[in-house]
Amino acid sequence: MSTLRQYEALCAEIISLLKRERKRRKLSNYVVSQRSGVSESMLSRVERGHVNPSLETVLRIADGIDVDLAAVITRARASIPKKSVAKRP
Repeated sequence: MSTLRQYEALCAEIISLLKRERKRRKLSNYVVSQRSGVSESMLSRVERGHVNPSLETVLRIADGIDVDLAAVITRARASIPKKSVAKRP
């Protein structure tokens, strides 16, 4: 997997984990929006993969859900296949 694809997969998995956690906690987009300062429409577009949010936006969303972003990133990294290392002759 190329570095760019790995990065994109990691970003998508982080957003997916945040969305799952929001739903698990039965938090609406409205509530997370109020807690995070990220608009409902932006939150919705992020969760649907229509925009690539900045790190600040992702952090604010995580704060709005009350989850540790570092823990989410660790979980996401564990679920993404590692980059294969080419053997040299």
